[in-house]
Amino acid sequence: MTERFSFRLSTTDGKARRGEITMPRGTVRTPAFMPVGTAGTVKAMYLDQVRELGADIILGNVYHLMLRPGAERVARLGGLHEFARWPHPILTDSGGFQVMSLAALRKLDEKGVTFRSHVDGSVHALTPERSIEIQGLLDSDIQMQLDECIRLPAERAEIERAMELSLRWAERCKIAFGEQPGKAMFGIVQGGTEIDLRQRSAAGLSAMDLKGYAVGGLAVGEPQDVMLTTLDETLPVLPQDKPRYLMGVGTPDDIIQSVARGIDMFDCVMPTRAGRHGLAYTRRGKINLKNARHAEDHRPLDEESGCPAARDYSRAYLHHLVRSDESLGGMLLTWNNLAYYQQLMAGIRAAIEAGRYSDFMAETSEAWAKGDLPPLG
Repeated sequence: MTERFSFRLSTTDGKARRGEITMPRGTVRTPAFMPVGTAGTVKAMYLDQVRELGADIILGNVYHLMLRPGAERVARLGGLHEFARWPHPILTDSGGFQVMSLAALRKLDEKGVTFRSHVDGSVHALTPERSIEIQGLLDSDIQMQLDECIRLPAERAEIERAMELSLRWAERCKIAFGEQPGKAMFGIVQGGTEIDLRQRSAAGLSAMDLKGYAVGGLAVGEPQDVMLTTLDETLPVLPQDKPRYLMGVGTPDDIIQSVARGIDMFDCVMPTRAGRHGLAYTRRGKINLKNARHAEDHRPLDEESGCPAARDYSRAYLHHLVRSDESLGGMLLTWNNLAYYQQLMAGIRAAIEAGRYSDFMAETSEAWAKGDLPPLG
């Protein structure tokens, strides 16, 4: 085991990158998908299951964990790894997006943001320094800077103001983080879909010589082609020898397209949220188990999958669970979805290593386009 944080690129295929992030708690194979464990749990899953599916790292969140059970309490209980029984790497998001989307009566200034909890209305202050302090109390391995997330569409002047503030907050986070052997702090590129602002943000963060860089504020409703164009114009400004993380993305197609542009890390609530609402992701595309066509279909979701949820349960049974609002339905479909996402990432890594990533993208997209198998009878 290493005592350092490092990133090594082993293979490239076009702009697609195959690498490894190495930390004291383990190695993350990239491109990687990080299951979202917002409050110390990946919803509807045992973390042992998440590991067995192939996840090297999960994500936690400052906003939710600071509200309950509280960062100081988690620290007293041994840190988030021991608290949640996940001894492998954890990345924590700084809480900026959740403050924007969940908190009531938010007040933001140069110092930080003051907000009322969506849980009980209590007042909290979150500064760049406090966000890093909380992430230290949680003992996370990769810590994200606090940034200001704004809702799009927005006026250019507002996007620029938030981007510049986020740069200043990144400097403060870097100072607060200091030297933590084996750990890393990532900056977050902001700037909406304004290409010149994105490039200024990326250049400013690159000058700070951080250990990794994220692209935030995308996949918030803009068309996919706009997101991809933004990546095309932003990523070349970031260092080639540091990991790149696209926050909150996304669909399987978003992932394969973003890998082709040089993204190394992803997270998204989509596979778990979709599972709880009756939607399955498979190599044949999406399958809505609420649909009556599945009511008497004895076939599994995917007879070739290595995941028991996909291979061993009939569509009829899954349909029954979903329509009956049984918890097991959400559990099984979440299991299937996370398994598919990890299978997709394994296929991506293998294709890059083999120098056939373009072919892999075409084959995968073609399989999705064919759609699910027709109903029996």
